Amino acid sequence: MQILTSVDELLEHIKNVQEDVIKLSHDSLMNITHYIENNKLSADENIATALQYQDIITQQLSATIEAIDSMRSSMEIFSHAYKSDEDLATKSIAKLQEKLNVTLQEAKEKKERFSGRTDAGTDDEIEFF
Repeated sequence: MQILTSVDELLEHIKNVQEDVIKLSHDSLMNITHYIENNKLSADENIATALQYQDIITQQLSATIEAIDSMRSSMEIFSHAYKSDEDLATKSIAKLQEKLNVTLQEAKEKKERFSGRTDAGTDDEIEFF
């Protein structure tokens, strides 16, 4: 299923972007924290809230990544089952086609035999029942 492959690739891309954003957010948080510590600054309520937002953003992105991983896992299971079923259906159709061909050939042979001819290539001999 080509569409699922495209969706899976898109989800992988989104996941990678989110992981990059998480890393950038973490690096930003660490830089701000080090700046505050190195300069012996005290964080007011607004700075503390801003730092908490960085953590909230990371948590939200992590939750989204978990959802993406779950979706990708479900799509992989579906794709495998679909492929197995598709392969099974293809094999079954091929077997059916073989059986139908044999049945058709037997029917043609019986038609020839029951028409009174022993050999389809000659009209000289007639077989009586």
